[in-house]
Amino acid sequence: MLEATLCFPLRGGETTADEPGDRREVLLIEKRRGLGEGWYNGPGGKLEDGETPRECAVRETREEVGLQIDPDDLEKAGELTFLLDGAVHTFCHVYRTAAFAGEPIATEEARPEWFALEDVPYDRMWEDDRLWLPGVLCGRTVRGEFEFSGGKPLDEAAFVDHDLEWDVAVHD
Repeated sequence: MLEATLCFPLRGGETTADEPGDRREVLLIEKRRGLGEGWYNGPGGKLEDGETPRECAVRETREEVGLQIDPDDLEKAGELTFLLDGAVHTFCHVYRTAAFAGEPIATEEARPEWFALEDVPYDRMWEDDRLWLPGVLCGRTVRGEFEFSGGKPLDEAAFVDHDLEWDVAVHD
């Protein structure tokens, strides 16, 4: 089983009828290599030995897009379990933050892009993302299990089923 993280940096204010130009945006990356190559997601990756999930999210975001994040500024937003052919493949810790330093830069691993929350390219993301990510981006917490079948690699397997719990306590 892999243990991994995803981080969703957010910027801008809430969109309201009084201030329609003040749009909230999320930073996504287009993966340039590895699992999910060519798809969009948040920065993230596998935990290294001795690393906490929070430390991993900070490191991966710095390595993939150059943003500096204080671990205390990360808000845990979700815990996702991915099953492949009936066995746990990946357990993912999901974070969001509105506090970071720097401007995103492209790297060998990822091409970053800001998206308005209403323009997130779900058609170019993992099939399960459209089920849980909108809630996370709007401030909710989620615990989910997603079942895939068809053998390795995971990004070529078929999405079969899911179970979601909303507004749950998620802890490091």
